Amino acid sequence: MNYCNIKYCDIANGEGVRTTLFVSGCTHYCKGCFNSEAWDFDFGEPFTEKTEQELIEALSPFYIDGLTLLGGEPFEPQNQEPILQLLRRIKKEMPEKSIWAFSGYLFEKITSKTLGDWNITEEYLSYLDVLVDGPYIEAKRDITLPLRGSSNQNILYKGKDF
Repeated sequence: MNYCNIKYCDIANGEGVRTTLFVSGCTHYCKGCFNSEAWDFDFGEPFTEKTEQELIEALSPFYIDGLTLLGGEPFEPQNQEPILQLLRRIKKEMPEKSIWAFSGYLFEKITSKTLGDWNITEEYLSYLDVLVDGPYIEAKRDITLPLRGSSNQNILYKGKDF
């Protein structure tokens, strides 16, 4: 897996102050996407053990509320396993940190058992606290919505929505 960016103190992609990982690779090709360079799976840098360690260190300060996953597309099948390894480590070493993911896939598609290995997807979902789902639809753009770009997108909370 490659990643295109890491924001170490991000207040735009989830509640509180977060560390945000932007993964590379997306097959949605949403018109008007804010991060279209990340559609290419080879864009950016390889996600390595060193990158994972940098993220763990970035999450460690008390004022960092958690990790947010963006893209590209963090639920593309080829991105899921490397992300899952990171999530396992975060939940083991810092269980108090929340984990958010933004996906162009709807929750129904993510849980349809058709996005790669279902065992990986299911465990991945188990570590999320919040999932923002749905593709960005330029015709439904709404800048008044918190944490979403278009009105078709949903904010789903663990324990309430999944």
